[in-house]
Amino acid sequence: MINLEEEQNTRPRAFLIGAPDTSLQELAGLTDTLGMDVVEEYILPRLEPAAKYGFGSGKAEELAQLADEKEADCIIFDFELSPTKQRNWEKLAGIPVFDRQEVIIRIFGMRARTKEAVLQVELAKLEYSLPRLAHSYGDMARQRGGSYGSKGAGETKLELDRRGVESKIHIIKQELKKVISERETQRKKRERLPVPTAALVGYTNAGKSSLLNALTGSDVFVEDRLFATLDPTTRRLNLKDGGSLLLTDTVGFISNLPHSLIDAFRSTLEEAARADILLIVIDSSDRNALEQYKTVLKVLEETGAGDKNKIIVLNKYDKLSESDKVFFQAEKNFPQAICVSAKEKTGFSELAEKLNSSLLGPHHSWLIPTEKSELLNILRKTGIITKEEWLDEGIFVQGRAGGVIPQSARTLAILSPYLVE
Repeated sequence: MINLEEEQNTRPRAFLIGAPDTSLQELAGLTDTLGMDVVEEYILPRLEPAAKYGFGSGKAEELAQLADEKEADCIIFDFELSPTKQRNWEKLAGIPVFDRQEVIIRIFGMRARTKEAVLQVELAKLEYSLPRLAHSYGDMARQRGGSYGSKGAGETKLELDRRGVESKIHIIKQELKKVISERETQRKKRERLPVPTAALVGYTNAGKSSLLNALTGSDVFVEDRLFATLDPTTRRLNLKDGGSLLLTDTVGFISNLPHSLIDAFRSTLEEAARADILLIVIDSSDRNALEQYKTVLKVLEETGAGDKNKIIVLNKYDKLSESDKVFFQAEKNFPQAICVSAKEKTGFSELAEKLNSSLLGPHHSWLIPTEKSELLNILRKTGIITKEEWLDEGIFVQGRAGGVIPQSARTLAILSPYLVE
């Protein structure tokens, strides 16, 4: 066991083990976010679900020996590990062993800030730990001075028996109902305002928070690590034609996100499902950008937001070489994508125009009879007026109406008899 004083200057050392034909790049990023160093990586040649360790005992003993030689403080599997296999591995290796799901839960425990997020993380921890009460979940916290997500409000007391854990789960669910009810009340108040909404969605660390800050001039927390944002943050974005929208930053997606956490962070994902339009932010400098884009589409489908209108935003475009840009501009990969750089603040005018036309439709001109002047108020509430001129033959108006917002589309239909070619 490492002395606690040494722990202040020493990061825990992790040995990563992956399933056949996979990459450990993402798990390594999660491990770094958790505050650990990777000392060794190993991709398994095959898996045997019924085996004691998930594969042969000989290979398991070999890996346990390798972990000891590398002086690893823990072993992390890049796939779900059953409670029984987890206990078998800890007896064999003599160090804490856990899986990808536990890594993500621990990171979420570090990142949660609002009351709802703290409660949801605690609920996910308890539900994960329930079948693992014999697993030394707290050993790493004691060995390593309470680091990487084991500290925080509502820390799980795994010395409680099953009945105690189930009771705690029930209490938290009741508290969550109250918090969610309060959030729903706030959302309904917000929806009374005729302001369109957009949500920034995308893979974790794609630069959504940086883009929100650059577009709105806000100061949302930004860090170059996975899951820097857990709680939805909404800011007003003023558009160039005089209108505005509410832009919400959401939790980043990741491949194989545990369903317990999808359920736990339903609130931030609901922001995407309720938005008028989605801005799918992609880190174009990441070599796995296309696979990450597919993951985002899959998660959106699972959360009921798959049929939403979308704008693809290729962020960090300033980092690309000319050959990379050719790939990203390919219509088949990222259809009608807008290329931007949150850091350099480039591509914003194209993005603003795309938002305007998507939310409120293209520019139109109307000649409205003077006796129908009440239509101007409808257009002001549900669309945008860029020019208004009272003439002898009527009111000449230019502006936007239509797009994905139902109220604006209805206004366009009402005004259609007065369209000027």
